[in-house]
Amino acid sequence: MVTKVPPRPSPARRLLRPLLACGLAAGSLAAVPGTAGAEDGKAGGTTLTVAVSQSIDSLSPFLAQKLTSTSIHRLAYEYLTNYDPKDARTVPGLATSWTPSPDKLTWTYTIRGDSFWSDGRQATAEDAAWTFNKMMTDPNAATANGSFTANFEKVTAPDPKTLVIRLKKPQATMTALDVPIVPKHVWEKVTDFSKFNNDKQFPLVGNGPFVITDFKVDQYVRLKPNKRFWRGAPKFDELVFKYYKDGDAAVAALQKGEVSFVPNLTPAQAAALKTQKNIKVNDAPGRRFYALATNPGARARDGRTFGNGHKALLDPAVRKALFLAVDRAALVDKVFQGHAVEGEGYIPPRFGTYFWKPSGAQRRAYDPAGAERLLDAAGYRRNADGKRVGKDGRPLDFRILCHATDPNDKAVGKYLQEWWGKLGIGLKVECLDSVSDPWLKGDYDLAFDGWSVNPDPDYVLSIHTCGTLPATPKDTGATDNFICDKEFDGLYARQAAEYDAAERADLVKRMQSRLYDTGYMNVMAYPNALEAYRTDHIASITTMPADAGNLWGQDGYWSWWSAVPAASSSGPGADSSPAGIWLVAGPAAVVLLGAGVWAARRRRATADDRE
Repeated sequence: MVTKVPPRPSPARRLLRPLLACGLAAGSLAAVPGTAGAEDGKAGGTTLTVAVSQSIDSLSPFLAQKLTSTSIHRLAYEYLTNYDPKDARTVPGLATSWTPSPDKLTWTYTIRGDSFWSDGRQATAEDAAWTFNKMMTDPNAATANGSFTANFEKVTAPDPKTLVIRLKKPQATMTALDVPIVPKHVWEKVTDFSKFNNDKQFPLVGNGPFVITDFKVDQYVRLKPNKRFWRGAPKFDELVFKYYKDGDAAVAALQKGEVSFVPNLTPAQAAALKTQKNIKVNDAPGRRFYALATNPGARARDGRTFGNGHKALLDPAVRKALFLAVDRAALVDKVFQGHAVEGEGYIPPRFGTYFWKPSGAQRRAYDPAGAERLLDAAGYRRNADGKRVGKDGRPLDFRILCHATDPNDKAVGKYLQEWWGKLGIGLKVECLDSVSDPWLKGDYDLAFDGWSVNPDPDYVLSIHTCGTLPATPKDTGATDNFICDKEFDGLYARQAAEYDAAERADLVKRMQSRLYDTGYMNVMAYPNALEAYRTDHIASITTMPADAGNLWGQDGYWSWWSAVPAASSSGPGADSSPAGIWLVAGPAAVVLLGAGVWAARRRRATADDRE
C-alpha cells in the first residue's frame, strides 16, 4: 500500500543537537542555518530521518546478520530476486528471469543489462557467480548466508548475462536466495573474510538504490541515492538512520521534527502519538516472533561443549515446566496491550501458508499447577526455604539475557520472576546493551529471542540445524541457540528439496511441531509492527504487504526507495520553524548506529532483530 497524506505548511526541521550528544566527530556535520549539503554547495535538500535502536554487526554482506545491517545491505546491493511489496511474490532483482531444468538440478538466470555498480562498471553474471563461489569455498564467507549455497555443486557465468547454478539435489529456495550480490572486482582483493568488515574505504561500491558513503563505529553510516539504479533513484536526497538507545527520546525527536520515522513503539507511545498533529501511526500485523530461548548446552560441530548454561535446563521436564508457567495471553494483554497475537508456532500467522499451532494434548497452555506436579515428579523438590533444587542439590536459579534497549524484555522479565518464583525457581534478569558476547560464548541459561521471518521461511528454520553450529568452540556459527536435533534436521532437509508447495508447507509445520516439543523455543507473542512517521516530512510511502503492511524491516528496499518528500518540505533548512535544522556536510545520507560489539556476528541487539 502507498500511504498518501496531504502536504502541510511549515514543516518542522531536524535538529543537530542530538547528533552532538551522540558524540559525533567535530566537522562531520555543519550547523549552518538555512543550508544543507554544504560540501557541494547545494541547499534545500530533503532528508528522511529514521530512528533505530539497534547497532550494526558488520558492513560485510558475508558477515552481517542483524536486521539493521541486512536492511542497509538491501539498500546497497541487489539480490537475484526480490519480493513484490503488494503480496510478497517473487519478482525480478538483478535477474530478470530464471528457468529450472526438468530435474530441477540446474537453474539458469538471465542477468539484467541495466544494473551498474556505483563506480560505473556494469554488474554481470560473473559478479553473482563469484559471490556464490566464494561462499561455497570459504567458510568465513558463508557465515551469514551459507545455508543458501550449502547445496550448490557448481556456479558458472558462461556470459555476462547468464548465470548457471548446478545443485547437488533439488532446492526449493532458488527463487528466494536472499544473498547480496557483490562486485567481484572489489571483493576479490579481500584476503580474510572473517575479519574484513568493509568499513575502511568509502564510498562502498554497490548497485542498490542507495550508496554507502561513510561509516564510524557506533556513530553512523552515510548513504546517498544511487542515481543509476535501474528502478529509478530514491526521491529523498538523504536517508538517515539515527540511533536512540532510549525509545522515549526517539519519540520526543519525532514530535519535535528531528526525525521522520520511529519503529518499534510501545503501546503507550503509539497511543500518545495518535493525537499529535502531522504524525501518522501504523499498527500492522508483524513478521516477527518474540520468544524465550533456552540454552540446550552450547556445543561445536567437533563435539566439544562450552559455556556455563545451567545443567537442569538439559532436562525436558524442567523446560516443559517453565513453558507451562508462562501466561502468554497475559503478556499480550499486559505488556503488548493487545498490539500482538499470542505466540504458538515458530512462523507468525502473517505467513498463512506456513503458520502452525499446537492443538489438543500437545498444546502447553498456562498451567502453573501442572508445572508444579511435573517438577515434583522429576525430582526437583523444594528445600526448607521453598527453593527448588536438583538431584545434585543445586538450586534452580536461572539467568536470562535481556536487551537493555527493549522495554518488552524488562517487562516480561518481571512477570517471569513472579510466575517462576511461585514454582520455587529463581530468575536473574541480566539486561545488556549487547547480548552477543555471552550468547556466542554459551554463557547464559535463557534469553529473550526474536527474528523477522521472510516470505520463504528456510533461513529461520536453518539456524536451528546441526550444520550451523560453530566448527569449534572458538569459531562463530550461524546457529541461533545451539540447537541440534536429528529429527528436526531430517525434516529440514526434506522441506528444502520439496517443490510441491503443499507438501513443503506440511513439512515446515512438522518442523515447528518438533521445535515446540523440544521446549527449547517458547514463542510467547507475535508483536505488531507499531511505528509512526511525520506526514509533513513524508507525503507517501509503500507498506509491505499492501494490505495492513509494515514500513520498517521489509523484505526489500520498498519503503525508503519509494518514499516521497512532502510537497511543503524541501528538506533540511527549508524554513525557519522553531524546531531547528538538520544539516549534513555533503549529499550523503546518515545512518547513526548505537553502541554494540562490532565483531559479533549475530542478529540480536533489540526487538528489531533479523529479517
